[in-house]
Amino acid sequence: MTEQTARPDTLEAAPLEQAGPEKQRQTTNSQTTTWWHELRGLLVMLLGVLAFHSLVAKPFYIPSISMMPGLLVGDRLVVSKYPYGWNWSSLSFHLLPRSTTRILGSTPAYGDIVIVVPGNRKADLIKRVVARPGDRIAVIDGRIRLNGRFIPREIEPSVQIPADDKLTCEGQEPGHCYDGFEQYRVRLPSGREVYELPTYRETLPNGASYQIIDYIDQSLDNYPEVKVPEGHVFLMGDDRDRSADSRAPFTANWQGQPDGGLGGPVPLSDIGGRAEFITFSLDGAQSWNPLTWWHALRDGRAFTSLRPRVDPAKAY
Repeated sequence: MTEQTARPDTLEAAPLEQAGPEKQRQTTNSQTTTWWHELRGLLVMLLGVLAFHSLVAKPFYIPSISMMPGLLVGDRLVVSKYPYGWNWSSLSFHLLPRSTTRILGSTPAYGDIVIVVPGNRKADLIKRVVARPGDRIAVIDGRIRLNGRFIPREIEPSVQIPADDKLTCEGQEPGHCYDGFEQYRVRLPSGREVYELPTYRETLPNGASYQIIDYIDQSLDNYPEVKVPEGHVFLMGDDRDRSADSRAPFTANWQGQPDGGLGGPVPLSDIGGRAEFITFSLDGAQSWNPLTWWHALRDGRAFTSLRPRVDPAKAY
């Protein structure tokens, strides 16, 4: 009787002992499947961001004074990728080799602000289109002569650029962005300090106009006439005295790394998009702590359009 009683208990326990490892394997497989789904979802999301960044629009940061007064160091803006088609420079992080191939390519309009990847490096620069394919362009005493005539240039009231002494410019120590502007520094009745720089308004053949600053005599004030080849544009910065643009040749810095200007007209296949609008702007007083960003925000710059003002009546 004792053996008969024990035997059924043993038989009932056996299936439970066999089911334990099987259940553990099922749990492990479920966890592996869950991690794979999470990883796959993350990968899809990253690919989506990369596609949007490469094909539609991307953020851009202004690190230098070459496009003042319209763009200030610390401006964050949106660059659309599709207006001129797509090319090797459209892909985020410039992972593709340099190429002349363009898909649905078109030519920027006069006055457009574009990002360009110079032929001597893979860093985006931002400049303005001042001459298009087939144009003849020269710079004489700081003035643009286009197709044999000087473009209209009118004196305007000096712009007031905030004296943001904590700004950090690319390649410079903090607080040295505006070195060379001291003679233009003034204190307003409110106590705020600004730089009042000589300002002009240029108008291009399509009626597009924009402000520039021009305050010293320097070598880039004169550039011999060239004809812009087909498939190229001539680019200049709005700060005519602190911009390494199409007027400046390719050079090499003391470390032997490529640096310098655009070396003349640039191919359209090196243009990666058009600047559209400013999202927000920081004056340099912020730190890595996001809580400091609120007090560093510049008033009145968010959602400022970067498209030039176009007056058809002034086209020529």
